[in-house]
Amino acid sequence: MRHHDIVIIGGGIVGSAVAWSLRREGFVGTIALIEPDPGFARAATTLSCASIRQQFSAPENIRLSQHTLRLFRELKTVFGAEADIAFREKGYLVLASAAGHARLVANHRTQRAAGADIVLEDAAALSVRFPWLATDGIAAGAYGRTGEGWFDAHALLMLYRKALKGMTVDFVTETVTGIARAGDRIEAVTLGDGSRLGAGLVVNAAGASAGRVAALAGLALPVEPRKRSVFVFEARQRFDDMPLTVDPSGVYVRPEGSVFIAGGAEQAASEGPADTADFEPDWPLFEAVVWPTLAARVPAFEAVRPAGGWAGHYEYNTFDQNAVVGPHPEVGNFLFANGFSGHGLQQAPAVGQALAELVVHGAYRSVDCSAFGYGRIAENRPFRELNVI
Repeated sequence: MRHHDIVIIGGGIVGSAVAWSLRREGFVGTIALIEPDPGFARAATTLSCASIRQQFSAPENIRLSQHTLRLFRELKTVFGAEADIAFREKGYLVLASAAGHARLVANHRTQRAAGADIVLEDAAALSVRFPWLATDGIAAGAYGRTGEGWFDAHALLMLYRKALKGMTVDFVTETVTGIARAGDRIEAVTLGDGSRLGAGLVVNAAGASAGRVAALAGLALPVEPRKRSVFVFEARQRFDDMPLTVDPSGVYVRPEGSVFIAGGAEQAASEGPADTADFEPDWPLFEAVVWPTLAARVPAFEAVRPAGGWAGHYEYNTFDQNAVVGPHPEVGNFLFANGFSGHGLQQAPAVGQALAELVVHGAYRSVDCSAFGYGRIAENRPFRELNVI
């Protein structure tokens, strides 16, 4: 049986960021990075809308995204002169009705206190700033002038993966089917081909499969897969100033080159675990909910031409819709990097750095993830993120 000092389950953006950060932080032991889909054709990383925002309700989440933003600003210094993720810093526009106005104001206060460049404007000011926007039923909107936007997720992932090839990391193309645990220690993981890897420490970065992976170790993790559909459409008009715009209903839209992408109509509270083999977009959802909502909010979208779409799965934390980061309080060599509930891509660089600091130095240093610890789940003490998009 081969042995690795650290076994990372999941080689997408989170797992890759953990491995890369470990090496950058000076970890010299052996690392195995396990990923069953090395082409990432069905990975949440590459099937996401690839956005970054600072418009959260919890300052801890804002700080995670700010860490990633700093990486984006220093991308060529960190990854080389050719590094490019096509970051389009066009902002988020989060709209609120009268019912959601107080929450929007409170969130904005938190964001400004954290240093985020977010402006809060009433409907009249929004109509001036964005003439294409219909503000019926809108009390106010929060707009990120800088530090928010979208990027090429696959390009970011490939920067990590390319860098890891020069960092002595063992890439393993397999599925984890078992985890051997003796009391309060993980000893090994079993792979789909029947082989075993001894493990000094295991990191669960398995995305939508994180709950299943934790269960293999006899650990409860309230994370399950949820399918999300993204719809592509064409419109006669283009709006170069359009941010990623979020309607009070949760429906969002943003430009993508000559087309637009939209989604966000799923009702999380009424959903159950998704079939992770189902990658068919929910086309009726576009016709029944997404398009009518967009047509009411952006009159130019009353006439559009559907141009395709896709579906993927993200890891939904049913407990409080926030990440779970750090060691299990009883099984100390099992670390979580899970449950991001739709914002894992933008927080992966920060969480990778945090876990690397924890492993190498025994404590968080630059990125404090204490608030995301598993202890809150064990103690039934939710730490809620109120601005889940």
